[in-house]
Amino acid sequence: MALKPKPSDYPRIRKALSFYKVTSVITGVMLLLLCVEMILKYAFSIEVYIFGEKSLFSTAAVQEMFDDVSQTTKHMSKGDGFNLSTGFLIAHGWFYVVYLFSIFLLWSPMRWPFTRFLLLALGGVIPFLSFFLEARTAKEVTTFLDSAEESPSTNPEAAH
Repeated sequence: MALKPKPSDYPRIRKALSFYKVTSVITGVMLLLLCVEMILKYAFSIEVYIFGEKSLFSTAAVQEMFDDVSQTTKHMSKGDGFNLSTGFLIAHGWFYVVYLFSIFLLWSPMRWPFTRFLLLALGGVIPFLSFFLEARTAKEVTTFLDSAEESPSTNPEAAH
């Protein structure tokens, strides 16, 4: 028998759902920007820079350099300004942690199985998945809360 959320947790679930919806969209957009950055870097050998001394926006060619000591290939570029490519990597990584926290805040009071948590977590690493999961999860949770709050058997305040 699956556990159901407690009626006392319904307001907390609504807040967690709002937080999850925002973080899933931001995480999805950041992941798509990260994918564009990776395509530019590895398919076209270009890195993007902003706020340089000579221009607001510039690109630089990525050069592969073989390191004799570690026997690996390194990708290096010498651009002017802030490396936007690296910025996307760092921003997505940190925001993914916030996304996982928002999932936990929703998953815990909803009393879903751990596999559901893992599925939602994949939304931050598989492009476009966060958008589909956000829509499906928001609809499911909203439908559940609306029907549970209308039913007098699950809402002790409605029985009075």
